[in-house]
Amino acid sequence: MDDGKPTGPTAKWWSRPSAEGAVPQGPGVPPARSDEVTAQSPPVADEPSAVADPAPVSADPAPVPADPAPAPADAAPVPADAVPGPPDVAPAPVPADAAQAPQGRPRPLHEPDAYSTPPYGEPGPWALAPPVQRPAPTPAHGTPLPSAAHAAPPQVQIPQQPHGQPHHPQPHHHPVPGPQPLPPPQPHAQAPGGPESSQWLRYDPWNAPGPQPLTQYGEPPKRRGLRRAGLVAAGALVLAACVLGGAVGAYIERNGGFTSVELPQADAEAGGRAPDSVAGIAARALPSVVTLHVSGSDEQGTGTGFVLDRQGHILTNNHVVQPASSSGEISVTFSDGQTARAKLVGKDSGYDLAVVKVTGVSGLEPLPLGNSDSVQVGDPVVAIGAPFDLSNTVTSGIISAKQRPITAGGEKGDGSDVSYVDALQTDAPINPGNSGGPLVDTRARVIGINSAIRAADSGTGLTGGQSGSIGLGFAIPINQGKRVAEELINTGKATHPVIGVSLDMEYAGDGAKVGAKGADGGPGVTAGGPGAKAGIKAGDVITEVNGQRVHSGEELIVKIRAHRPGDQLELTLDRGGKERTMKLTLGSADGT
Repeated sequence: MDDGKPTGPTAKWWSRPSAEGAVPQGPGVPPARSDEVTAQSPPVADEPSAVADPAPVSADPAPVPADPAPAPADAAPVPADAVPGPPDVAPAPVPADAAQAPQGRPRPLHEPDAYSTPPYGEPGPWALAPPVQRPAPTPAHGTPLPSAAHAAPPQVQIPQQPHGQPHHPQPHHHPVPGPQPLPPPQPHAQAPGGPESSQWLRYDPWNAPGPQPLTQYGEPPKRRGLRRAGLVAAGALVLAACVLGGAVGAYIERNGGFTSVELPQADAEAGGRAPDSVAGIAARALPSVVTLHVSGSDEQGTGTGFVLDRQGHILTNNHVVQPASSSGEISVTFSDGQTARAKLVGKDSGYDLAVVKVTGVSGLEPLPLGNSDSVQVGDPVVAIGAPFDLSNTVTSGIISAKQRPITAGGEKGDGSDVSYVDALQTDAPINPGNSGGPLVDTRARVIGINSAIRAADSGTGLTGGQSGSIGLGFAIPINQGKRVAEELINTGKATHPVIGVSLDMEYAGDGAKVGAKGADGGPGVTAGGPGAKAGIKAGDVITEVNGQRVHSGEELIVKIRAHRPGDQLELTLDRGGKERTMKLTLGSADGT
């Protein structure tokens, strides 16, 4: 208990009286309740009053109890230095009757908050603040200050009690100790009069003279420059991260990452293919196809051939082995790289076919032979050879036409090397070096021997100097090749079917015209020959053979050589504008 003791400037924010009954307070005077009637002692003469605007006294004061409670006997006198006041001013003595005034602490407006949370804790923007002691302006240099003797003593307000009524002191409320606010600053002495004559002013948070807060807590606000520098640093960091990320992304996109590149790949598949596919056909035919390298005294060449039997006979073109003649060398290379020497068995320039034989080679696989008469236009075919010495080359196409009468050779000028072929036409690419190679069907059976191509610059030809394939290739039918090959193997020579007449090769009309004289100066129809027996005469024009139209002498030769000696033919001829038909049995002549 602190009854009888003057309370110093320890006013709390919750003890502020209401606006209607507010009484100006000074240092050392406790605030009075708003429902009490207070009396104020008159101010001392010639001294400035500590109260600027005293509140009016209510006309109907509240009754006061008649018997006020006496002060405790053990109350000690207040020492002189216990009452705070303005600096350099001695505290005034407490009046004698001040001890009888109630000295209890006023009840706070709100229950104390142990966590000091606004608005129930320490002063905040939502709670009423304690009175503010505004400092007086500092006097100019050289101005004399009033002495301590002239300082106004603090005014003590003691409520008056009517006579005859007992005085009941207000009960004392002791709030729970909590965080204490900062003590208000001590006021400076101010000149009397004017708006600053009162040392204490009420603080109104809604009518504050400026935006400055009452009390500042925590750390001071950061400088704007530091905040701006932080923002700039953060922006620079983000920019650097974006640039670095873009560079890394570009590197990954261009180089496929930071590790070694591994491309996706299909798993290994079985090596087998459909038998009728190009791959299946090539797999079966290639082991039987060989590449020939021929060299002679003045020329050399390259061509292709295929194995006929296990004895080592190989069929090829005559113009392939022609450079070797009788003293040249022939080398054979198989598809597996094995090589062997070969010798010439026989050849025929009229059919452009030749047979060579290798010895000392085991494991030979003959290539099966098909039937060229059964081939139809549009059938798929595969050509195998060594174009421009590129061995084991496989190309594919179809049969473009049948019974194409072509002539090849003629380089000697005397016609002894001219070949007449009733050929199969194909669009499978054939180039120089493919000559003598097989043209096989979908069952890997030989149906023709590749022999000639149509060049864009020089017409039909079999040897070098050609521009290459333009999709017009020609092959000797295997039926004709089989007969010739058998004769060459068995006798070393091939026989030609003949009709026993000489043809006028300069005739420009349609058909083949029988000449008046032969090549040796004899008659145009050989006496006792097949033609003479059939009734053919000089000047007749043969227009059909077995119902097929003939347009020139070359075509008639081709049609005849497509048959065997002894075959019977039906000829249609024009004699003096009249058409006649006769039958003829083919004769035989030795080839060259």
